[in-house]
Amino acid sequence: MLARCSGAALVGLEARAVAVEVDIAPGLPGLQVVGLADAAVQESRQRVRAAIRNSQLRMPLTRVIVNLAPADLRKEGPAFDLPIALAVLAASGQLDPAQLEGIWCAGELGLGGELRPVRGAVALALAAQRHGARALLLPQANQREAELVEQLPLVVAGSLSEALHWLQNPNRTTQPARAPATDALPPPLDPLSDLAGVQGQLHGRRALEIAAAGSHHLLLVGPPGSGKTLLARCLPGLLPQLNRAERLELTQLYSVAGLLPPQGELLQQRPFRSPHHSCSSAALVGGGAKLRPGELALAHRGVLFLDELAEFRRDVLNQLRLPLEQGELWLSRARQRLRFPCAVHLVAATNPCACGWAGDPERTCSCGSAQQQRYWSRISGPLLDRIDLQVVMRRLEGSTLGAGFRGNSTSEASAVVRQRVQAARERMLQRNPDGVSNSALTARDLRQCGSIGTEALDLWQAAIDQRGLSARVAERVLRVGRTIADLGDQPSVGASAIAEALSYRSFDQLSAAAADRGRAAHPPVAAGAGAPRRDYRRHCQGSSQASD
Repeated sequence: MLARCSGAALVGLEARAVAVEVDIAPGLPGLQVVGLADAAVQESRQRVRAAIRNSQLRMPLTRVIVNLAPADLRKEGPAFDLPIALAVLAASGQLDPAQLEGIWCAGELGLGGELRPVRGAVALALAAQRHGARALLLPQANQREAELVEQLPLVVAGSLSEALHWLQNPNRTTQPARAPATDALPPPLDPLSDLAGVQGQLHGRRALEIAAAGSHHLLLVGPPGSGKTLLARCLPGLLPQLNRAERLELTQLYSVAGLLPPQGELLQQRPFRSPHHSCSSAALVGGGAKLRPGELALAHRGVLFLDELAEFRRDVLNQLRLPLEQGELWLSRARQRLRFPCAVHLVAATNPCACGWAGDPERTCSCGSAQQQRYWSRISGPLLDRIDLQVVMRRLEGSTLGAGFRGNSTSEASAVVRQRVQAARERMLQRNPDGVSNSALTARDLRQCGSIGTEALDLWQAAIDQRGLSARVAERVLRVGRTIADLGDQPSVGASAIAEALSYRSFDQLSAAAADRGRAAHPPVAAGAGAPRRDYRRHCQGSSQASD
């Protein structure tokens, strides 16, 4: 007898329909699985046997062949345990095969028949909805994430016996209540990630606000203990709340990666991912034998913080160049090509040299020029071009730190800054085509809706010739200027906005100064790191005066 049950296989962030076909024929007892199944699917034979037997059901004592169609699609994971078991029961006459028509199911079986959660429940629900499924049967632990997909009948079960009972008596079982469609409030902000706890660093705080308003990338360079990591951790608190579509997208991504909490809690906050500098390219960008998303994709709609940027391997960092510009990552292998979204806010932090004190007016750097150049050589020029805001931070003075402990601090809290960011984003989304952020504006969009004044263009052109800026950097200066104008509620970009945007190209300034002095050609950052301490001090003072 032949029986069929519908399931799905995860391919990247999506799920593709898989027909589980079971045929029972005369022969020696055995269960054989075909259809390009991996080791986890092959091991389902033992789990299905034990689950059926321990659920007081009968396992056929004949030859059982399970086919997972289409046969050329690779199937991975234990999610096929439940559809295989139900199809075996239908083929052996313990379940009416007609009751499986239009029913999609997925779940891992324990030896006692209990159902355990599986990865990618949101993707499975979306695929079932696209194919017009009559209902989706899932383990109870996957209920909350599957409820994000509306207009899809959902049934949850805690064991194989409960799933079989619902199939045999669908009218006697109450459907689980769905969660309300209203947007839930995000958890309260962590006090340690509030801008009110950041003392001084006005230039860095201003750059963080601009990065949040226009979705710009940010690089913080300064000595140890200057507040680079503290500033980076404050960025998620400045970003707007996730809407329902973004929560669904993030929950689907983390569900496929298997990183949702055990309780099935949905993601309410924007992610903050901070990989260690020793991570591989597969860990940072994605890939591996089964093409899983990396830290770059897991930071989608949130913040990717690369601390100690100069300690990362150069080949790993260079793989970020194209995804950062396109907002998506394509992983290509011999048999498949998968897409992962990666619209992230990149925040990078690093020391000016290996010892961390290059250019400090009080501390002496123990690194030679050759060592400094090797330290910065891991950061390529094309990667720096894609970072809109490059900020040099200096060591805090005792009076600035003491003001916070004496209660005399005037630092704004994240809630105050978030209001300005939200207002600037509303102006940006209403003006820009398709509601894209300022950082994603093309050159054509900048000409049509950028509203850049004549004096601003004159200053911009002069800066290009004086500093030798590339076309990519020049356009990014205009995008940052547009964001600064939005924060100031200015309909057009003035010369002051362009001047402030140019002040955030710190390493362009230092490299141009080195070129004027007739030094040998170095990458922009290497020239900045190897500059004398007086240049670094003058630049820090200029940055501080600009923020004041």
